[in-house]
Amino acid sequence: MRPHGLIAALTVALAVPGGCGHDEAEPRAAAASGLSGIRYLSAADGADDGFTRALTPRPFAFPADHSSHPEFRTEWWYFTGNVFDDGGRHYGFELTLFRIALSPPDVARESALAASTVWMGHLAVTDTEEERFQTAERLSRGAAGLAGATGGDNGPVAIAVEDWSVTIDGDAVLLSASDAGFGIELELAGLARIVAQGDRGLDAKGPEPGNASFYYSAPRLAVAGRLESAGASAVDVTGTAWMDREWSTSALSPGIAGWEWFALQLDDGHDLMYYRLRRVDGSTSPFSGGSLTDPAGRTTHLDAADVLLEPTRDWTSPTTRVRYPVAWRLALPRENLELEIEPRLDDQEIDLSVRYWEGAVSVSGETARGEIRGVGYLELAGYEARAR
Repeated sequence: MRPHGLIAALTVALAVPGGCGHDEAEPRAAAASGLSGIRYLSAADGADDGFTRALTPRPFAFPADHSSHPEFRTEWWYFTGNVFDDGGRHYGFELTLFRIALSPPDVARESALAASTVWMGHLAVTDTEEERFQTAERLSRGAAGLAGATGGDNGPVAIAVEDWSVTIDGDAVLLSASDAGFGIELELAGLARIVAQGDRGLDAKGPEPGNASFYYSAPRLAVAGRLESAGASAVDVTGTAWMDREWSTSALSPGIAGWEWFALQLDDGHDLMYYRLRRVDGSTSPFSGGSLTDPAGRTTHLDAADVLLEPTRDWTSPTTRVRYPVAWRLALPRENLELEIEPRLDDQEIDLSVRYWEGAVSVSGETARGEIRGVGYLELAGYEARAR
């Protein structure tokens, strides 16, 4: 990954008014246009001067930690979910807001339009029945009220990138985002159930001091609201969502090519998160990790040795020529858990300013208690286009 190239791309994109979107059902040029997907937006050597690094565990404090942490270089608010209309028709959604600092917050700016921060939003809706994947993006500067985060002392927190917003008020979250022909207006409940990932919320990404993020999840949020897809009238939907929240001034260790991230909600009430940091040679970094949370909220933390992970099927994007392992077998031997993970659609590739595969998946498998099913989301990052 090339973080300086990412920042340059986002900065140039700010010169273009408004957002951009595409419907994956529409043909596009067969070339990889976005930079290789980077969830852990990282700094090259020296680019983190003046920023704070995540060094030691510290307790999370709410609502303050739902808001922004400008002393760190990057952060994001990640929401993914699986919902159904009254007739049982399935949809997936993703809404993610990113903050990427160009300079530390104490650097003076002469103009009200000058920005030390770039904000990016990604919206995606998977329409399984129509076999349609719809994506859009917002890019804006953190100035003149165009994008930013407010609140967090004692009241609601609001994060916005232009007309897209996330509002957090106590136990509830409101998501509002739309583009041409698709969008979401959803209320999520259950934010009081928080899982601190890693070591009490400090999640190391490598052996280097400060190569870590502060990371927590809300793994099972109840969803109700309205969803629009493919230009049709909005429909009422219900389901479950997952929130991932991270901030850092982090750089992935040398030799890391990308990662796979799984967020799975099982029908027996267990919630599973696991990310595998993938080395250039295809092997697993020992700093991979995750968590398994039971219905009572008790969490077992996972490291690379706890998880057996095997791709079972690939899909090659016709537009970018990138081959992704979209189906997986995941096992936790100590928990007597074996899962098969299949995408709702193979084509859930996001190819915007950054490129990655992120989409709704279905889960089936076995536990010591018998058969199990579930829903979830899978992210695949750092995969490159192959030659013709």
